[in-house]
Order: sequence, then structure tokens, then C-alpha cells
Amino acid sequence: MQGISFINERKRLHGLSSKESIQLQKEILFDLVENKKIHLVKLNPYQLYDYYTIPHALLYDLKLNKPNLDCLVIYSPEVIEEFIHLYPARWILLKSYFNEIITAKP
Repeated sequence: MQGISFINERKRLHGLSSKESIQLQKEILFDLVENKKIHLVKLNPYQLYDYYTIPHALLYDLKLNKPNLDCLVIYSPEVIEEFIHLYPARWILLKSYFNEIITAKP
């Protein structure tokens, strides 16, 4: 299974600091990726991380590369809710590139 992971660096989860929230998302997502045997795809060779932090950048790279991907892996719907609320059409387009959205926490 091939996928892409998204980590929201601006979202503070469970009263944690930004740094702790990022670390929590990383740990949970990479455990999930390992357990479900998901191969993370890097669409942009200049991308700094093995995950995306900006939904607009992810959408841009998806449009450019038109990959065949199985899943988008996120910590919870909470980490992407602001993007969904502000850009509903872009969210629909973004999620159309994946067969499923896998969340670690419902």
C-alpha cells in the first residue's frame, strides 16, 4: 500500500505545546504506517520531510505528479478541519487522489 502522511505543525493537541503536538503526531503516524505496512511516497524531491505539513503544497504536488496512491494518513480529523472548513472544494479535490483517508485517532 502506498500513501502520504500529513502532520499539522500549527495544531496544538490535548493541551500540548506545538513541539510536543508535532512529536505526538509523528510517533502515532509512523507506528500506524509501520503496522499497516504503508510505503510513504515522496512526490517532491526537494521536500524536507517524509510527510507534508501544508495541504496546499500537497495538493500542488498531487496535481503535478498525478500519482496512484492508496491512502492519506493523518492523526485525526481535527488536524485537517481548518483546511476543510476554509477550502472545501480543495479538500474534495485533494482527497480524490486517495482511495481512503486513514486516521490514527477517530
